Amino acid sequence: MAEEVKKAPRPVDPNSAKYKLGKIAGDAYVNAIEAKKQGKPVAWVSSNFPVEIPETLGIATVYPENQAAGIAARGAGERMCDVAEAEGYSNDICAYARVSLAYAKLKECPEQDVAMPDVLLCCNNICNCMIKWYENLAQELNIPMIILDIPFNPDYEVSQAFIDYVGAQFWDAVHQLEEIFNIKWDDKKFEEVTGFSCRSSKAWLAATGEAHWTPSPFNGFDLLNHMAVMVTARGKAEAAEAMETLLKEYKENHEKGVSTFREEEKYRIMFEGIACWPYLRATSKGLKSRGINMVTTIYADAFGFDYSSFDEMIAAYCSVPNAINLEKARDKRVKLCKDDNVEGLLVHTNRSCKLWSGFMPEMSRQIGEACGIPVASFDGDQADPRNFSEAQYDTRVQGLMEIMESNK
Repeated sequence: MAEEVKKAPRPVDPNSAKYKLGKIAGDAYVNAIEAKKQGKPVAWVSSNFPVEIPETLGIATVYPENQAAGIAARGAGERMCDVAEAEGYSNDICAYARVSLAYAKLKECPEQDVAMPDVLLCCNNICNCMIKWYENLAQELNIPMIILDIPFNPDYEVSQAFIDYVGAQFWDAVHQLEEIFNIKWDDKKFEEVTGFSCRSSKAWLAATGEAHWTPSPFNGFDLLNHMAVMVTARGKAEAAEAMETLLKEYKENHEKGVSTFREEEKYRIMFEGIACWPYLRATSKGLKSRGINMVTTIYADAFGFDYSSFDEMIAAYCSVPNAINLEKARDKRVKLCKDDNVEGLLVHTNRSCKLWSGFMPEMSRQIGEACGIPVASFDGDQADPRNFSEAQYDTRVQGLMEIMESNK
């Protein structure tokens, strides 16, 4: 049998947003490794921890969730999960946690090596699993852990009491880091970082908002890749510039009538849940082959933190998708569906996210009812390929497409 000939990758324009964003994401790992070599502090940071703190203090950062996603996307998720499970960690806990805990033991993984940490910066506005995950890392690596407790908000708006509670912890974290590493906070640097963070966020939210055009000027799976920079580097000048380039390109795509979605856009959906990184190509192909464009997802916009004061910044961190009640979470998604002319909702019931996956059936029902769109769900996982069935996924997507077709 003749060997399959792989197509050479398309050259990437170094002035393009894709190149700039890819370089920023890659440089983050390289810079942390170099900082470690020079004896400078390195922090492992959870994704919704305020980037303004380590960026202002000049602490190099690694985001274990991003590392785990990269490892899983490159095919090593199961191997790393096996390592963690052999150490006694249950295969019922978050796959990102298992990958990260395995890396803490091995201290290497050719699919994505990172610098080892001197401190852990954790917050629980993602999920409470983060606390135990980081506590175990702190114990096994014998390093300090600093946590910001950002409670689940049962109310629709963020109260001043919430802001005061979390804001006090923000400054306590700063003081702890100053003492641990003998470094000093700089208010002018903080102002500069927050300026870049807001610039990045405004451009990013405007770019994702370009999906309101039909057809969309981009393939929604682009958002899942570009979002890494918003997680890790939105407080940097180069991130702001790259996001503004992305917005410019999406506007130009619309004007030219082109899109990074390479097929005819027949249907438009919202994708709910974290990407199945081990099967990202398969999930993307299953949609693209049917002319289905995933034009929006809440987790892209979730990392757009636009604010004009310290209190507003803290309120933004108290308002991320996993820290808000059902009603507000639903309304945010309903707005995206309506703004972006969504015709269907595809829900990833992610085995790693116990609380949120329990939330999803009722919230999905309410979104479908409010928007008058069909809903389909599939089982999967963000990093452990043993929990995903391509056949099940394909069947659910086919069913969703048939309902959307009948609604036209």
